[in-house]
Amino acid sequence: MIDKLKEAVLDGDSTVVSELTTSAIEAGHLPAEILDEALIPAMDVVGSEFESGIRFIPEMLISAEAMKASMVILRPLLAESGIPPKGRILIGTVEGDLHDIGKDLVATMLEGAGYEVIDLGVEVTADRFVEAVREFQPDILAISALLTTTMVYMPQVIERLAEAGLRESTEIIVGGAPVTQSYADKIGADGYAEDAAAAVALVKRLLVAVS
Repeated sequence: MIDKLKEAVLDGDSTVVSELTTSAIEAGHLPAEILDEALIPAMDVVGSEFESGIRFIPEMLISAEAMKASMVILRPLLAESGIPPKGRILIGTVEGDLHDIGKDLVATMLEGAGYEVIDLGVEVTADRFVEAVREFQPDILAISALLTTTMVYMPQVIERLAEAGLRESTEIIVGGAPVTQSYADKIGADGYAEDAAAAVALVKRLLVAVS
């Protein structure tokens, strides 16, 4: 059943994923087992196939939506079990930027990889990012921008965090179509990811490094 669930996620069949998740729980499979042995491996394959050119963004989105159908069922059960997530990620798109497809995909894949994800949405001001970092104390803050006219707000977020004395409390990663590694280095970010698969790998590396 676990293997079938993994395949259903890869196929992007949300209905089957939901049914198999429910059946797996009724059969006695633990929520953490379903996450670790079906969802995480499936999303690892999705990310790997994207990087290899086998899958494309629409296909990634379909599998991500299927995985979310399982997480809707598993999330409250995981919370009840008291099993801690692998880390807490705060994510949002900068002020003036309404684009959310890439951000949503990153958030979904991170959740599928076992992380707690707090999504602030789009058009998040620097002050709101600061408030959220203070409130949620994330391990990583992920900032997205899809336009050259809005990516200029990324350094503002980092500066405001520094002014608030919160810069050292969280790793900051950036991404989005116009963003590059050199830009990330220039503004003092801790990491850059060019796509959702790379973002998951980056988060894993950063959290291992600081653990």
